[in-house]
Formats: sequence, structure tokens, C-alpha cells
Amino acid sequence: MKNIAVIGAGTMGSGIAHTFAQFGYSVGLIDISEDSLKKGMTTISKNLDRMIAKERITEEDKAKTLANITTHTDLQKGVNNVDLVVEAATENESLKLKIFKDLGDYCSEDTILATNTSSISITKIATAVSNPERVIGMHFMNPVPIMKLVEVIKGYSTSNEVLKAVFGLSEAVGKVPVEVNDYPGFIANRILMPMINEAIESLYNGVAGVYEIDTVMKLGMAHPMGPLQLADFIGLDVCLSILNVMYDGFKNPKYAPCPLLVNMVTAGKRGVKSEEGFYDYSESRKAEKVAGQFQK
Repeated sequence: MKNIAVIGAGTMGSGIAHTFAQFGYSVGLIDISEDSLKKGMTTISKNLDRMIAKERITEEDKAKTLANITTHTDLQKGVNNVDLVVEAATENESLKLKIFKDLGDYCSEDTILATNTSSISITKIATAVSNPERVIGMHFMNPVPIMKLVEVIKGYSTSNEVLKAVFGLSEAVGKVPVEVNDYPGFIANRILMPMINEAIESLYNGVAGVYEIDTVMKLGMAHPMGPLQLADFIGLDVCLSILNVMYDGFKNPKYAPCPLLVNMVTAGKRGVKSEEGFYDYSESRKAEKVAGQFQK
């Protein structure tokens, strides 16, 4: 594989594009919004600057990485003559189905079609194309240039040849691919989201405060950040969406999102991106100040 298209210039899409470009692949970054593309490229440039400051790459490496990326607002042009497409659009099932239907029309039959979905069924997404054996999940972790894991999800029809190709590509860009079967939440979120939801339930029920819950998990379980801080970082709306997919998929009440989480998302408190979740980020992106409603 030499030519790769990434759909979506948000946090995940720009990170995926950055990673492939840094390893010498020709990358087309696609988004319907020109502003989103500009923001995505600015993010990539800033992240490369951080890597230079840490002496992980050189200025020449940065220039080569940026030169490997072209931007597109037209999907058909962006996926022309590519070996792999990685879809990293908003976590919305109907949107992803529409994108994959278009990809089925625009891409050659041997193009591998991957989705970075964190919870939506790969098998369901693959129904949008006539040859579902080429559809696979590549669930990268945030921040993509730093995190090693790629959760590789094999749909019901995904071929072993496609699985092998994606494993090889993941390893070629310094990642560690792990094969997972196609069930709601896969592995990462099937285990992570119930933990986050239980932390929110503990707060909701008055067992402990925000700072106390996160401190227990950081110091007692050696987690790099507490579950409430992590939820803010992921996005409370994203957490809610994933929990709803798991709840709908398993019909098991243990996956039902906590009412507090539902209310916070409804009120627009989505975490870091809205400057308030369980912590207040109006002055700093670091979780240093507990949000006003949770202060004792």
C-alpha cells in the first residue's frame, strides 16, 4: 500500500493522516468543510512541532510529513486510485452507511475500506457495499501519533487477506494491531465504558466526589488519568453514544448510561471540547479544577 485516504479532519482523522504521512505514505485528507481541513492541518503541524521539541523528529521530517498530505473537499476525487480508505467521520451510523455506499461506488473493487468506529458494527457498515469482504475496522486510540494500539475488527464477511494486509500496514507505521471480533463496543470500549459509567454512577449516588473518584483510580489502580477525566477527554457525548450502542446491541441493563451522563450531554456539558464536563476547562485543558456543580 502506498496511497491512503482518510475521511474526516477532526481529532482522530488528522491523527491518522499524520501517522501515515510521517511513515512516508501519500495521504489524502478529506472533509466536507474547508475550515475543518485547515484546522486539521494546523493540528498536525503543532503536533509535529511538539515531536521536534522532544527531539523525536527533525524539521526535515516535519516538512516531509506535511508534503505527504493533500486535502480534499470532494470525496470522489479524494479516494481516486487509493489502496486504503480509513473513515474517521462523526460516530453516526447513518452517516457512515452513506459514506461507505459512496465509497462502494467511487473506489476500485480491490480498495480496502476501513472504519475507525469505536462501537458501530463493522458487519452493519459492510452492508453498504457490494463486496463486504473488504470492509474492516481499524480503531485507533487517541492521540493517534502516540498510542500504539490499533484494535482491528473483523466483520462477519471480512476476508483473511484483508485482515492480514491491515495487520501488516499497522505494524509498518509502528502500531500494535490486535484482532477483535465484531460485537458491540469491541474490546476497548466494552471494558472501558462500563468503568466510566460506573464512576459516573458513583458520583451520581454520592459515594465520592469527582477528585476523589479519579484519585482512587490513578493512585490505587495506576491509571494515567481517572475515569471522569478520561470521559471528559473522550467527550461525554461520545461516551453516551457508545454506551447506547452497547445497550441497544446487548439489551443488557448493565450498559444503560447513567442519568447524570444523559443530563450533562443534554445540557451541552461534553467535556474538554465544550470547556466543561466533570472538570472546568475554561482556563486550562488540564483537569485541575472540578466543575462548579460538583464542588463541595
